[in-house]
Amino acid sequence: MAQEGKLRLGALTALVVGSMIGGGIFSIPQNMAAGAAAGAVLIGWGITAIGMLMLAFVFQTLANRKPELDNGVYAYAKAGFGNYLGFSSAWGYWISAWLGNVSYLVLLFGTLGYFFPAFGEGNTTSAIIGASLVLWFVHALVLRGIKEAAFINLVTTITKVVPLLTFIALVGLAFKMDVFTADFWGRGNAELGSVLTQVKSMMLVTVWVFIGIEGASVYSARAQTRSDVGKATVLGFIGVLLLLVMVNVLSAGVMSQPELAKLKNPSMAYVLAHVVGDWGAAFISIGLVISLAGALLSWTLLSGEILYSAAKDQTMPAFFRRENRNGVPANALWVSNGSIQIFLILALLYGQSYLDLIYLATSMILIPYFFSAIYAVMIAARGEGYGRADPQRNWDMLIGALAVAYSVWLLYAAGLKYLLLSALLYAPGAIVYAKARIENGQPVFNDIEKMYFAAALIGAAYAGYGLYKGTLTI
Repeated sequence: MAQEGKLRLGALTALVVGSMIGGGIFSIPQNMAAGAAAGAVLIGWGITAIGMLMLAFVFQTLANRKPELDNGVYAYAKAGFGNYLGFSSAWGYWISAWLGNVSYLVLLFGTLGYFFPAFGEGNTTSAIIGASLVLWFVHALVLRGIKEAAFINLVTTITKVVPLLTFIALVGLAFKMDVFTADFWGRGNAELGSVLTQVKSMMLVTVWVFIGIEGASVYSARAQTRSDVGKATVLGFIGVLLLLVMVNVLSAGVMSQPELAKLKNPSMAYVLAHVVGDWGAAFISIGLVISLAGALLSWTLLSGEILYSAAKDQTMPAFFRRENRNGVPANALWVSNGSIQIFLILALLYGQSYLDLIYLATSMILIPYFFSAIYAVMIAARGEGYGRADPQRNWDMLIGALAVAYSVWLLYAAGLKYLLLSALLYAPGAIVYAKARIENGQPVFNDIEKMYFAAALIGAAYAGYGLYKGTLTI
C-alpha cells in the first residue's frame, strides 16, 4: 500500500527532469557557439556525458549503499568529512538553488519581453515587479504542501517537453551536414582559441544545464520506495542529455557558429524562427515560459528542503526546522525566497544578466558535487554497505574515481575568478554554522575545520579586495 504523502518514481523523475530543464536548454545554441565550434562542442558533450553519468551513478550508489543518509549532497559531505564541510555543502547547495531561481525569474521576464517590450531583458523595473509577484505566488503554492507542489511539477515537466520535441523534429528536417562541418574546429575564428580553450569555455554552461541531477537524492526521505531514488536520477539524466545534445547539434546544422553566437537568448526561439518563420520564436518563447515556471517550482522546493534537512540534525539553526500544518519547512522557504527578492532588487540596480547569475550559481555547486564523489570512493574502498565478496564494489570505486576526476576538471574549467567569488559566498556561512553549534552547546570548529575556514576566509578577503579594486567582477 502506498504511503501517504510519499513520492513515487514518476514524481521523483519529474523532480530531476524539472530541476534540470529550466532556461538553460533554451539558450544552449548561443551559449555553446559563443565560445566553441562544432568539433569542440562534440568533445565537450562527450566529456560532460561521461562525467555527469558518473555523478548520476554516484548518487544512485550512495542512495542504495547508504540508505540511512537522507537528503543527498549535504548528508554525504557530512558523513564523509565532518560537520563543517557538511554544513558548507548544504550552504553552497542552498545558495546555488536560490541564485538559480533569480536567474530563472530574470530570464522568464526577459522572454516575456518578446511579447511585452516593457520587460526588456528581465531586469527592468516592470520586470522585477512582475518577477516579485511570481516569486511570492510560487511561495504561497509551495506552502500548501510538498506533495501537491510535486504533482504540479510533474504536469509542468510533461508540458514543457513538448516544445523541445517539436523543435528537434522541425530543425532535424532542416539539418544540413555541410553547415555543421563548415569550420568544424573553429580555425577560421581566432577569438575562439585552441580546442582545449573552446572545450573549457563551455564547461560551466554544461554543468548548469545538468544541475538538478541530484534532485531525487535530496528528496530521498520522502520517496515511497528507496530504490526509486537511484532509478529517477539515471532516467532523468539520460532523458535530459538526449534533449540537450540534439538541440545543440541540430542547431549547428542550420546556422553557422558565428550566426549562432550573435543570437539573443532564448536562442532556440531564433533558431526555429530561422527554419520556419516568426511563429517559431513565439512558440518556443511560450514553451520557455512554461519551462521556467516548472523549474522555479522545483528549485523553490529544493532550496527549502536543504535548509530544513540540515536543521533537523542540528547542523543548521533550529529556526529552519519549523514546519507549517502542511508539513512544509516554512521558515526555510521564507529565508530562501527573501534572499531571492533581495537579489532581484540587486539585478535591477546593477543590471545583472542571466549568464552572470548562472555562472555564479554553477560555481557554488561544484564543491558539493566534489564531496559527494569522494565519499562514494571512500565507502567503496572501506566496503561500507557491501558484502564481503560483492563484485559491484570495485566497479563503484572506479565510477567514483571518474566522478572525482570530472569534478576536479570542472573546478579547473571554472577558473580562479569563480572559485574566489564562491569563497566570498561560502565564508559568511560560518556565522550561521556557529549559531547552530552554540545552540547545541558544541565547540564551533575542531582543529582541521579551523584550517578549512581560514582558507575560505582568505579566499573571500581576496575576492572582496578584487571587487573593491575592480580587478575582479561578477
